[in-house]
Amino acid sequence: MSDTQALRDSFALVGKSGDEVPRYFYSYLFLIAPQVRPMFPVSMGTQRDRLVAALGRIVADADDPERLVPYVQQLGRDHRKFQVVAQHYEAVGQALLATLGYFLGEAWTPELQRGWTEAYGLVSQTMFQAAEADSTVNPAWWNAEVVRHEQRSFDLAVVTLRLEQPMAYAAGQSVMVETPMLPSTWRSFTPANAVRGDGTIELHVRSLDGGLVSSAMVYRLRRGDVLRLAAPVGNRLTLRRSQGRDLVLVAGGTGLAPLRALVEEIAWHGPPRRVDLIFGARDSYGLYDMPALNQLAQANPWFHVTPVVGADAGTFENRSLAGPVLRTAVWRGRSVYVCGSPAMVSATVRDLAAGGIPHDLLHFEDAR
Repeated sequence: MSDTQALRDSFALVGKSGDEVPRYFYSYLFLIAPQVRPMFPVSMGTQRDRLVAALGRIVADADDPERLVPYVQQLGRDHRKFQVVAQHYEAVGQALLATLGYFLGEAWTPELQRGWTEAYGLVSQTMFQAAEADSTVNPAWWNAEVVRHEQRSFDLAVVTLRLEQPMAYAAGQSVMVETPMLPSTWRSFTPANAVRGDGTIELHVRSLDGGLVSSAMVYRLRRGDVLRLAAPVGNRLTLRRSQGRDLVLVAGGTGLAPLRALVEEIAWHGPPRRVDLIFGARDSYGLYDMPALNQLAQANPWFHVTPVVGADAGTFENRSLAGPVLRTAVWRGRSVYVCGSPAMVSATVRDLAAGGIPHDLLHFEDAR
C-alpha cells in the first residue's frame, strides 16, 4: 500500500468523531445498497465496533504483509456466511470513501482519496480471492441440529449439535454461531470436544447480560432447532502451539470448553503427555462439567483435575487463577493455556508471567 502513514493519520483524524463514523458508514451503505440490510443484525452496536476494529487493524498492519494478508484473507472467508458477492464489495468501498470524505472535509485531498481507493481495492481483492478459494472446499456455513439441551444451572446450558455434513477443525478453534431466533446475528463459541465420528459438537453457553445469542441459546433453544455454524478459526488455543510439551490448563467458567477439547484430542489421537487442569468457578454450580472431567481423568492417568471454587462469587470474574498453578512446580517447562472471561484471563496471565512463566509458554486469546 502506498503512503501508509497518510492512511494512518487520516484514519486517526476520522476516529476523533467516535461512534458517528460507523453510523454514517452504515447509513450510507444501506441507502445505496438496501439489499444488504438483511445481512446485518437488527441491533447494529456490535457490528459498528467490529467495523472500526477491522479498519484499525488493517491500517495499523499496512506495512506488515505477513500479519495483514492472513488477517484480510480470514475476513474474506468469514464473510462467506453473509453470502457476500462482488457487488457488495463495490458498495462497501463507495460507503467507505464517502464516510472518509465526509469526516475529513478539506483534508480529503485527491491524493488521499487515491491512496484509500488503492488500499481498499487491494483489501477487497484479497478478501474476494480468499472467499472464492474457500468456496471450493467448504460450505458457506454448516447446518447443525440441536439433539440435546441440558440446563446445568440457571444461566448455563450444554448444547449438543449434530452437523449435517462433516466439519474439520482442531481442538481449541472457535466457530461463529447463528440461531434461528436471531437471523444475521453471529457470536463466537468454542466446541468442548475434539472431532467426533458421529458428527456431534458440544457447546458450553452461559447467558451474559445483554447477550442476545447466549440468552437465546440458554433459555429458548429446543431440540430439533437448526443452527448455522461458520468455518472454524483461530490457533492460539490449539495443541500445535504447545510444541509437544506437557500442559497446564487454567479454565474459568465456560472457558473450560476449548481446554476440555484439548484433553479429548490428546486422549483420542495422542501422543499422551502430562496434563493438569485447574477449573475455577464462582460457586459449586459453576463446576458444571465435573462428571465428564472425572470420567476423562479415570480413563487417562496422565490427566489430573483440580477444581477451585471462588469464595466471593461477586468478584470471581476479576480474580486471577494463577495461585493454584504457582503454588506447585508442575508448570516448569510446560505450556500453559488460559481461557475464561477477559478479566480473568488478563489477571491470570499477568500473575503467571510475574511468577516466572515465560511469555512464549503462555497461550490465550486476546484482542489481537
